[in-house]
Amino acid sequence: MKKSQKLAVVQKHYKHAISTIDLFNRIIEYIEDDLDAETNKVMLADSWCSDDVNSIQYPVRASEFLGPFKLGGLDGYPFVGASGMGAFAGHVPTDGLALVMFGPHIGVSLDGTLGSIHRIGQEEKTGCCGAASLGLSKLLKNELVAGQISEMDYQMNVLEQIMLRQYSRIAKSDLPVKEATDVIYEAIEKRILELISLTKFECKYLMLVGVVLINSDPQIGSFSQPRYAKLINLETNEERELISLFE
Repeated sequence: MKKSQKLAVVQKHYKHAISTIDLFNRIIEYIEDDLDAETNKVMLADSWCSDDVNSIQYPVRASEFLGPFKLGGLDGYPFVGASGMGAFAGHVPTDGLALVMFGPHIGVSLDGTLGSIHRIGQEEKTGCCGAASLGLSKLLKNELVAGQISEMDYQMNVLEQIMLRQYSRIAKSDLPVKEATDVIYEAIEKRILELISLTKFECKYLMLVGVVLINSDPQIGSFSQPRYAKLINLETNEERELISLFE
């Protein structure tokens, strides 16, 4: 299947999506060419869903970095909190770069179905993100209760509460699963920036890249729609917008 055909499937729903391989390629090119830095001094953290499909479809070139340090739980929300972000910051080479990538994920199957994919070895499509799909189903059936968070299903309950706070926005959408993913993305970005503000990094640069990860069937792979990209020079506090790297 040609790359253009794969993109056409995904871009029906996410018109600015690029392959996740290209996402990493462009980040690496920027680090090497514009910053004149070495990838083996980059410590990567990702706040992406713990779903196995994200490990299966993880780009090979990510192995050029140190890590990844895992910040995310269900659907990529940074459940490790301030202590986890602090631990990550303490692992970055002092003359290197901290790269934090974050965002929820959603499936787009080969036939264009939004919110599900065919997984390896399975005949039927399953939800992607499965946790978000389950929470959305409960939301639309009015089964969620404000403030209801249990120790036994903490991460799922947090996602449910994020969606519940935006019930009207999601329920009124023509594509509730896509809208719910956008709502979760916004919550992840907000929390990541809060955690960053509480964390002291001793390295030279901090790069933040927020995306909606788009998983598809095995023959298509992984795509990303960038939403946020910024470089911070921690020595000068200069900030540089990088979203144009992915356009």
